[in-house]
Amino acid sequence: MLLPAKAEVARQLRRYRAWERVMLASPYDRTVRATFEDSGYTLCVLMGKRCAREAADAAERYLRTNLVTYLREQDGRPQPRRAARRAPPPERRSTAPSP
Repeated sequence: MLLPAKAEVARQLRRYRAWERVMLASPYDRTVRATFEDSGYTLCVLMGKRCAREAADAAERYLRTNLVTYLREQDGRPQPRRAARRAPPPERRSTAPSP
């Protein structure tokens, strides 16, 4: 899984939070709302999320943790253990007589 540079995530998260504050102060301004939604979309693409709020939360977790911890948290499942390798099945022999 490719992850973005932390500096870029931090920059986009700051941009998203700044436009969020502006949008909350001027909710009826269409230009402000469009720019806020664009910043949310960019964060979604960077973090691989479908919702801007989830992307912002993921960006904050990514910035405060190391890579291994972040990937474990993202997975949300225990890491699967590798199954023991099995030998190929034995050849089946037909009981029918050969021609």
